[in-house]
Amino acid sequence: MDTLKSNQTIINLAGHQVPVLKGGLYDRFRSNPPLSVVEKEAPEIDLSWFKTIQKQKKEVGFTTYSPNFYYSNSSITAIYTADMKMLKKLIPAEVRDIVKPISITPGRGLVAITAYAYHYCDNDSYNELSISIVTTKPNSTNWGVFSLMNELKNKNLWGYVLKLPVDTELARVRGVVGYNLPKWLIPMKYSDQGEMMKFDFYDESGKIDFSMGGKKLAIGDVQPDIVRSNFINKDRNGQLTHGYTDVRAIKKASSKKKDDVQLNLTNGPLSMFIKSLDLGKLMRYDYQPEFQAALYTPELAEKSK
Repeated sequence: MDTLKSNQTIINLAGHQVPVLKGGLYDRFRSNPPLSVVEKEAPEIDLSWFKTIQKQKKEVGFTTYSPNFYYSNSSITAIYTADMKMLKKLIPAEVRDIVKPISITPGRGLVAITAYAYHYCDNDSYNELSISIVTTKPNSTNWGVFSLMNELKNKNLWGYVLKLPVDTELARVRGVVGYNLPKWLIPMKYSDQGEMMKFDFYDESGKIDFSMGGKKLAIGDVQPDIVRSNFINKDRNGQLTHGYTDVRAIKKASSKKKDDVQLNLTNGPLSMFIKSLDLGKLMRYDYQPEFQAALYTPELAEKSK
């Protein structure tokens, strides 16, 4: 933490001195804001789904409330084939005993790259990049594309998170301590101008590293859809944990056209990591200009269903 901005204040979170938005949702409510407050401060947001979810108090190195609510957000996702040997190396053996990278063709698995803009959530607002391996369900046979189709049909996806940088210290500390996620802090820039939604990701020195842009696809008239994304990883004690996010897509469109999404790579660390995955064919691009989410605190894997 270098300098404190005029609109920030410092809180102690799990022994870390963390700058947060002064008077923001997290400063006032620590992950448990009354929905009446959110409704008053953001009357344009539909809170009907959140009213059906009951939060629970959790101790995860700090006191929090699960699930964490994300009221208004945008994202773009690109799913590519990738080198299976590399994917297997990147998943710890203990995790690989439970879930396997889904094999699409011989020697090729799947990687999902998602850029998120969380405009308004329980921990205020921030941006994030996720690079994940698409995996089978726990302890299930790897039937390749049939496993993937089954997960899509059941709206219950599984993955192993490789990289998850964010652009606020609050999101970093909460993610590392409370969710066992591979988060670190880098500058990011989100833009929704013109025909593309675009994200720029910088290295820790502030130099541009990786950019991702997605075409704004036409949105059809569809009802909000809820999909669960699961992740298994290890906590700081080496124990396997299971967490998940329920995502309510309000506006979403998909494409398989490779020109609809652009990855601009440099010689920066994120770019070099992406290059090491040997990305191949674009399997799907998802444009999600409006969605909501509920992120649940991980539990020990043997306690999860």
